[in-house]
Amino acid sequence: MTICSQVLTDGSDEMPWQVPFAGGELSVFSRRSPEKQTANEDSLAIVTLGETNGVIAIADGCGGMAQGGLASRKAIDALLNGLKAATDAGEGPRAAILDSIEQANRDVCDLGTGAATTFICVEIDRSFVRPYHVGDSQMLVVSSRGRVKFETGAHSPVGYGVQGGFLSPEEAIHHEDRHLVSNVLGSPDTRIEIGPRRRLAPWDTLVLASDGLFDNLRFPEICDIVRRGPLQKVTRELARQALARMAATDPDHPSKPDDLTFLVYRQRSPTR
Repeated sequence: MTICSQVLTDGSDEMPWQVPFAGGELSVFSRRSPEKQTANEDSLAIVTLGETNGVIAIADGCGGMAQGGLASRKAIDALLNGLKAATDAGEGPRAAILDSIEQANRDVCDLGTGAATTFICVEIDRSFVRPYHVGDSQMLVVSSRGRVKFETGAHSPVGYGVQGGFLSPEEAIHHEDRHLVSNVLGSPDTRIEIGPRRRLAPWDTLVLASDGLFDNLRFPEICDIVRRGPLQKVTRELARQALARMAATDPDHPSKPDDLTFLVYRQRSPTR
């Protein structure tokens, strides 16, 4: 089987765009930070492996370091090459994803410039999903009632504080060290976290995003947006509110201008 892939680097979307994917629909948005003139350092990939399975990924180049955009592209390229090789050999994606993340880490380290990137990808196989990630880009699965059914944790001092119960989510989103990341590609100490294999119910919504989304909108706000309505409307509203929040100055709300990239996935409803 030949894989089909779509790759986006230096995204400059004005509106979200939508594609059929893995037995459902996938909506995509990527735009650079409103406070900079340089390139969007996020990269993403949509890899179709079959009618009901595929892989989606986001790499967020670390903006405080050199060549963040190149580092994120290296990560996406390594994933595509690994999945193609596995498909050609008749092998499944799990080992290929892990091998490609390790290869991406070597490739970014070999740049020799101190470049780094976060990376997260999700394997979708029929109604099951499994995340693999390095850094503070995250995956969120939300039920039709707005309940968080699963979330990945951010690999950062603040993220670990939330996971350990030392910080509340509200304290975390306003924390002065929110921008620090403790696990990236481009480091000899990189650690890959593999999430559990979870089933998506027919009305669940999966959100995969760089920290440009999660640093500007609280989880309850995201859940309230994505739990209902057509996918295109959901992604438009996520983009609108996140970009508005980046431009806001209200101290009661988070505001962190950053490159913004996210993908929202739903399976087709049983009635369709």
